[in-house]
Amino acid sequence: MKQAVALVVSAPAKVNLGLRIHGRRADGYHLLESLFVPLDLADRLRVELETLRPDAAGRVTLAVSGEWAAGVPGNDSNLAAQAAEAFLRATGRPDLRVVLELEKWVPAQAGLGGGSSDAGAVLRALAALLPGAVAPEALAALALRLGADVPFFLDPRPALVRGIGEQIQPVPGLRPLVLLLVHPGIGLSTAAVYAAFDALAGALTPQGPGSTVRPPEGPLEPEALARLLENDLEPAALRLCPPLLRLRQQIAGAGAVAVGMSGSGPTLFGVFPDEAAAGKAALRMGEEAGRADGPRRGPAIWTRVARTVSAPKPLLPVPSSRGRSDGASPNW
Repeated sequence: MKQAVALVVSAPAKVNLGLRIHGRRADGYHLLESLFVPLDLADRLRVELETLRPDAAGRVTLAVSGEWAAGVPGNDSNLAAQAAEAFLRATGRPDLRVVLELEKWVPAQAGLGGGSSDAGAVLRALAALLPGAVAPEALAALALRLGADVPFFLDPRPALVRGIGEQIQPVPGLRPLVLLLVHPGIGLSTAAVYAAFDALAGALTPQGPGSTVRPPEGPLEPEALARLLENDLEPAALRLCPPLLRLRQQIAGAGAVAVGMSGSGPTLFGVFPDEAAAGKAALRMGEEAGRADGPRRGPAIWTRVARTVSAPKPLLPVPSSRGRSDGASPNW
């Protein structure tokens, strides 16, 4: 007889407050240093763990809905499904099945860590549903095998991330920032951006004593923030997505204190004094995009006002019988 338990978990997006590339390993992985900060913008996952007969088929099932569901696979190529399958293998138990319902509110291929966050959220939920089944060290190693950003999302809170993503140093007390996220409507794959970076023979950031990426301190001084938000991958992303240059100029012209690119892009973000200023900038950018592009415009830009957060939302127990969520809010 089937038994099931379920949790709902938030999978937050992140921005990189600066991203420097210090080198490249023999296996091709780039060595980075970046300040990862989670946002209140998040995907939503319902994770159900079922106990079945050992010979039952279909170990992991996934259904995808939400604003950014189009183009997101609902099969085992999705990183969330891969995370569930990897966790089940690590338990050594053939009698378990995972049912995933994913609401996508974070754009894919955007540099916001959406897929990695989904995978991390699945691992967090399954570790809570099956305590002790996978040791913390094994869970961290499993996360790194899934992707360089996934270990951060096992406990998404502000952190200085180094190496290939496995060195995570929490940064407590980081003060909240109000951001305007701007996506050009064109996705960029991480692999393509890193390949373009290598092709450009981009100058690696010299590895000097101490960290080259530091948390913002004191007032939001434009010069200090501009230095903080330097992203070594931005020239490569700009080569693949030229509209980023115009969008960066528009964000700055709309009143941003500083402008950065998250991860491998193409999402840009402006730092604003408050939500009212960020909201006004979003309206202005939408109007400018309409005037500039006219009836022949390509993919519409996407804007979202977001705040940085200091800790993940708690896991929420839910009834095990599955049902649709109302999808009322992407920032639950």
